[in-house]
Amino acid sequence: MNRRALLRDTSILGSAALLPGAGLGCAREPKNRRLNVILIFTDDQGSVDVNCYGAKDLYTPNLDALAARGTRFMQFYVASPICSASRAALLTGRYPQRAGVVSVASGNHGLSPMQLALAKLLRGAGYRTAVFGKWHLGDRPELSPTVQGFGEFFGFRGGCIDNYSHFSHWSDPNRHDLWRGGTEVWEDGKFFPDLVVREAIRFVEENRERPFFLYLPFNAPHYPYQGEEAYRARYASLTQPRRNYAESVSTVDADIGRVLAKVDQLGLRENTLVIFASDNGHSAEMPASWGGGSAGPYRGGKFTLWEGGIRVPCIASLPGVIPSGEVRYQFAVSVDWFPTIAQLCGVDLPDRLLDGRSLVPVLMSPSAPPSHQVFHWQAAPQWAVREGDWKLVVNGLPCGRRDRVLPRDRVFVSNLAEDVTERTNLAPQRWRKVSHLMGLHRAWQNELWKFGEAQWKGG
Repeated sequence: MNRRALLRDTSILGSAALLPGAGLGCAREPKNRRLNVILIFTDDQGSVDVNCYGAKDLYTPNLDALAARGTRFMQFYVASPICSASRAALLTGRYPQRAGVVSVASGNHGLSPMQLALAKLLRGAGYRTAVFGKWHLGDRPELSPTVQGFGEFFGFRGGCIDNYSHFSHWSDPNRHDLWRGGTEVWEDGKFFPDLVVREAIRFVEENRERPFFLYLPFNAPHYPYQGEEAYRARYASLTQPRRNYAESVSTVDADIGRVLAKVDQLGLRENTLVIFASDNGHSAEMPASWGGGSAGPYRGGKFTLWEGGIRVPCIASLPGVIPSGEVRYQFAVSVDWFPTIAQLCGVDLPDRLLDGRSLVPVLMSPSAPPSHQVFHWQAAPQWAVREGDWKLVVNGLPCGRRDRVLPRDRVFVSNLAEDVTERTNLAPQRWRKVSHLMGLHRAWQNELWKFGEAQWKGG
């Protein structure tokens, strides 16, 4: 019986196999090693900006191939529309508020060493761990990736760099930001995504005989839009800023393809779990030329709690276990990957509160219940809660930073099964539903407050 059949046969594994931390080592073919994990996080990639998600003007053959070899999520969300908070949630399996990162990390603000990141968990189970790319969870040495369980780090600590000079592209352009571990390094004129691929290929080759966890937070298609020359002719007919954005999307798609090609070449694909997602929706900031990405039918983008800010493409592949070429429509969130990875790798979960729920049942069956019936978001001054198909957004912001004025409909409720565009506010007619959802959110806030108080007291 193959691995997928074992996973699906509850008469063999029992119901405990679908619980986080139960471990699925017995469900894999004997290989004397655990699964490898490659976790790919792109930067500001729009909700529909992959061919297999509906984009007609983009070229993403490698992500499409990954979807063909795996399962694609159609209602996948991140826990925050902001880069740092989204990354903290992904790596800890917790709401950003519980992970301690709710806004853009900088200086002394970042992911605390007191948090248990996924790399720490897997490293404790014998994994070689590495992160290559954009960290953006703290600039100080005490907040570095190596403190969070990553044995190797190559990349930049902040939020944005020029891909050739590796200097910050934000408010302090004279700050160089390229590091290997805790040591500043210089690779003047070398294209940063190429450096990430170089490091990833080296790491995979060096660890072909050991289980490894490779986190690849690429910095594309985040501005500055610096795609490879090969794609300029392909997109010459597109208007700006879509043209430059498209070049960047295809560049990161090709980079992902190069890494996975090496995994294939080394004969590791059958034993490697590959997960791809974007950290939030597309940017409409001024440095991004006020746009370029697309949310398709969804409202909003980066920084907003409308669908376009938090609903992102996500694909998972593990040959022989995760079904190939299938689609899942259940609601799922980035915090769910922490317990899912632990379960698939046969690693026990830590004795601490997690907000994520294993996606193994959803991956195995299109009829499995969603990982969450209720989920919350908060990115001041906005907050949102979703229960089933109902979603309440309070103080929802427009896409981008040009206009931070609160909307006329400060309390906005919609049924996503009937109106995924979030254009019609049902609050005046469904005030009982609004009151119910507000009550759920107040209860959630109270629970977070009690959790924080217990942490402060050492509970």
